[in-house]
Amino acid sequence: MAINVTKSFLPPIEEYQEIIKGIWDNTWLTNNGPLVRKLEGQLKEYLNVENLLFVGNGTIAIQIALKALNLTGEIITTPFSYCATTTSILWESLQPVFVDIEPKTFNINADLIEAAITEKTSAIMATHVYGRPCDVEKIEAIAQKHNLKVIYDGAHGFGATYKGKSVLSFGDITTCSFHATKVFHSIEGGCVVSNNADLNKKLELYRSFGHKNDDYYMMGINAKNSEFHAAMGLCNLPKVADIINNRRVISEKYDELLNWEKLQRPSNEIEGFEYNYAYYPVILESEVKLLQVTEALKQHEITPRRYFYPSLNQLPYLDFYNPCPISENIAQRALSLPLYYDLALEDVERIASIINENL
Repeated sequence: MAINVTKSFLPPIEEYQEIIKGIWDNTWLTNNGPLVRKLEGQLKEYLNVENLLFVGNGTIAIQIALKALNLTGEIITTPFSYCATTTSILWESLQPVFVDIEPKTFNINADLIEAAITEKTSAIMATHVYGRPCDVEKIEAIAQKHNLKVIYDGAHGFGATYKGKSVLSFGDITTCSFHATKVFHSIEGGCVVSNNADLNKKLELYRSFGHKNDDYYMMGINAKNSEFHAAMGLCNLPKVADIINNRRVISEKYDELLNWEKLQRPSNEIEGFEYNYAYYPVILESEVKLLQVTEALKQHEITPRRYFYPSLNQLPYLDFYNPCPISENIAQRALSLPLYYDLALEDVERIASIINENL
C-alpha cells in the first residue's frame, strides 16, 4: 500500500452526518452560518484568544491581514516557507524583502531584521516554520522601535504553544491554515487571529465583500467559508489532542531509528515550547543524497516531500534576488517524511531502514 507524506484525518462519518443534518433543516449553507459561528467560538476557547475569524483558506487569511493593516512598500519576510507566504505579499502589490533564517530552527533570523529595514518598510511577516515559534520577543521589540506591524504565518502552528500561549496568539495578526493536510483541518479553511476588537471588525468586513447587510464600508473580498467546512472542523477539533499524541509517538519512533550521524533536524530546544508534531523534516548531507533517498523511498511506493523547496528568494517569478545562503542551503537538503495520525509504526521502521541504507 502506498504511503504519502501525509494523509488527511477523517472523523467517523456518522459524526459528520449528524452535524450536517441541521444544514438540511435550515438551508443555511454559507454567509456566516450557525456552524461557522459555533466553530469560531470553540476555536477561540481552544486557543484562548479574544478575536478569531474562520475564513476560506490560509492564503486568503494572509491577504486580508496585509490589507487590513494598511501596509505599503516593503514587507520583511522569510525565504523558508510555503510559496503562499511570498505570493500573498506580491499579490497585494507589496515588495517582499527576504531575511535569512536561523540555522537551528529555520525561522527568520531576528538578528538580521533591523539591517533590512528601510524608509519603505511597513511590516515584518514571519513564519513559525514546522510549528516552531519565531523569536517573538525580539521581533516585537524591533517592530515597536521602528513602528512596524507584525504578521505571523502560523499555518503549521495549530496546537503548538509557547510559554503557555498558543503560537497563534502573537503579533498584530496571526494567520493559520486548516487545509486537509494540517494537524487540525476543515477540509479547506483557515483563520485570522487579531489582537484587538477594532481590527477584528475590519477583518470581518474584508472577509465579506466589505459590507454588512446593505451597508457598504470598504472594498472587500470573498473570504468566507461554508457550513460544510465548519462541520468538519467541529468534528475534528475535539480530536486534536489524540491526533497530536499519535503524531508524537510516530515522531519519537523516527527519532529512535534514524541515523543522526548523517542527518540533521530543526531544533525543538526552545524554552517554553510545546510542539504539535506538524511535520517530520530531516536535512540530508547534500541535495544529491536527498534525491537518492527520495528515489529509494519511491521504489517502495513511499512519497516524502521537499518541504520547503525552493528557497522563496529563488522563486522563478521574482524579478530580484536577495541572497539567503542558509535558507538556500537548507532548502536543497530538507525532506519531510511521512507523518500522519494512523501511520503504522511498522511502516515507520521500514521508512527509517530504507533511509539509513541510502545515507
